[in-house]
Amino acid sequence: MHRQADAVQRINVMKNPLILSTKQVKIKIKVLKPGAKVPAYHSPEAAGFDLQAVLDRETVIPPGDRVLIPTGIAVSLPDGYQLEVRPRSGLAWNAGVTVLNSPGTVDPDYHGEIGVVLINLGKEPFRVQPGDRIAQGVIIPFARADFKKVKALPRSIRGKGGYGHTGR
Repeated sequence: MHRQADAVQRINVMKNPLILSTKQVKIKIKVLKPGAKVPAYHSPEAAGFDLQAVLDRETVIPPGDRVLIPTGIAVSLPDGYQLEVRPRSGLAWNAGVTVLNSPGTVDPDYHGEIGVVLINLGKEPFRVQPGDRIAQGVIIPFARADFKKVKALPRSIRGKGGYGHTGR
């Protein structure tokens, strides 16, 4: 049965290039500031690695406010890959703090410092300490579109139905 499941997985990967195995992608990291650390995965099968705050001192985010938090690192991504900056579920659930432009996209041609825009949707001020894990990064392949202007789009069952069109 195990060999059959492996074969099905290989076939599915070949049919759909967005279904990928968990291969390692080489990412070049430049540490820009003292205290910055190379990101790390915290469990063997984690998809996301932690991004840490690189601050000189504590930063307070009042309720309803947003702050750009530096990570002190820059990356060079292989062509065809992006780094998505995503919220940490514990910060969102416990404090109401999330990544404002979620997911944030780091393109392969951007080599500047990665910053994380945190917003405090909670009711209390949120304190970010130097070294705090503030977000997670996930390396994602992407496709670039070849746009073609047309006079009409093909018909579909949904048509122009927008938000809420398919019901609850």
